[in-house]
Amino acid sequence: MELLTRDSFQFLIVDDDPTIARFVVTYLRQRGHTCHSLTDGFQTAAWLAHHDCDVVVVDLKMPKVDGITLISFIREVNSQVPIIVFTGVGYNEEQMHAALRAGANGYVSKNLPIEQLYCVLSRVLATCHQRAQHETVNTEHPALMGAA
Repeated sequence: MELLTRDSFQFLIVDDDPTIARFVVTYLRQRGHTCHSLTDGFQTAAWLAHHDCDVVVVDLKMPKVDGITLISFIREVNSQVPIIVFTGVGYNEEQMHAALRAGANGYVSKNLPIEQLYCVLSRVLATCHQRAQHETVNTEHPALMGAA
């Protein structure tokens, strides 16, 4: 599955496991995207303040700051950036719902093939792109008010 018509997207991977972060970064770069990783969730605010990002991929189980708290924080800083949870805890319904309530747009298990993550990234970017186009059309052509 390809990501829209744009050639390249900017991804941020936040995962305390440097091996997994490197694997995801390598995979996304091989697909032609720009990708950075952080192994400390506390670095996320500074990184987002100085860089543009199309999608943030967040691990749930990290030391110092857990993924749910990090998702909530990212939502306070940037309410529009898509956030995908990529976690090794498998399908934990309680954690999945907590992540979605905190503001995540999707959830993928690390136990699945990396292509599953790419499919979710593609869908989230397509949905955000369609939403942005819809909002642009509505802003350019506001609904008529009043009666004739």
